[in-house]
Parts: sequence; C-alpha cells; structure tokens
Amino acid sequence: MSQAHVEFIGEIDQAQKPEFLSGAKALLFPIDWNEPFGLVMIESMACGTPVIAFNRGSVPEVIDHGVTGFICDDVQGAVIALHRIDELSRARVRAQFERRFSAKTMAQNYLDAYTSMLQAEQGPRSGAAVS
Repeated sequence: MSQAHVEFIGEIDQAQKPEFLSGAKALLFPIDWNEPFGLVMIESMACGTPVIAFNRGSVPEVIDHGVTGFICDDVQGAVIALHRIDELSRARVRAQFERRFSAKTMAQNYLDAYTSMLQAEQGPRSGAAVS
C-alpha cells in the first residue's frame, strides 16, 4: 500500500529498526491512549528522527515541542507539523536524546532518585556537634 510519500511497511524487527528510523523523515505517533512511556519515541530520537505525536500520556514528557518533534492535538495538527518537519535539526534531536535518555543519563537519574529517597528515609541526623 502506497500513497504519495507514505508507504506501509508492516512489522520490522529490532535489527532493522535503526536503519528504518534513521531513513524516515519523521515518526508519526498518533497515540490514542495514555501510554505511560512510549519507547518508540525514544528509539526514533536516538536515530535523530523527529517525532510528531498526539498530546496523550507521556508524550509531553518525552517530546520537546519544536526541538525533538511536534506535539499535536489531532490529525490536522499532525499534518501541519509534518509540513514543518524540516525546521527541526536531526543533529539537535539526537543531542537532546543523549542529554535526556542515553543509558548513562538514565542510570545517573536512577542513582540520584534512589539516593534522594534513602536520604529522606534516614531523616536529619541527630547528635550533630554544636560549637
């Protein structure tokens, strides 16, 4: 099935995904439910491919509107965003992925969160020296 600049591919496996996403102009993510994360958005940004997504679930937490893609409310908004996709820098999309979602960044964020929880659980230490 093919229309204009859209081609239905079907499922691809993990090995095919990086090349496929890297070659795409954008990832359309017309989500219709409150997805808690949406890993495919991160995979797309890792390839430098911007995301056009509906404003549902975690989309506003993952996509930086106007930087890593466009957040839209409906199909008309997505079409408008698609016409603006060349305004986005693929290098900037990839750089933002590195800053926010690389394995190193994610691991550090987990360590910071766990450290913060442990410190809060321990509470203020008593017996501090007074001079």
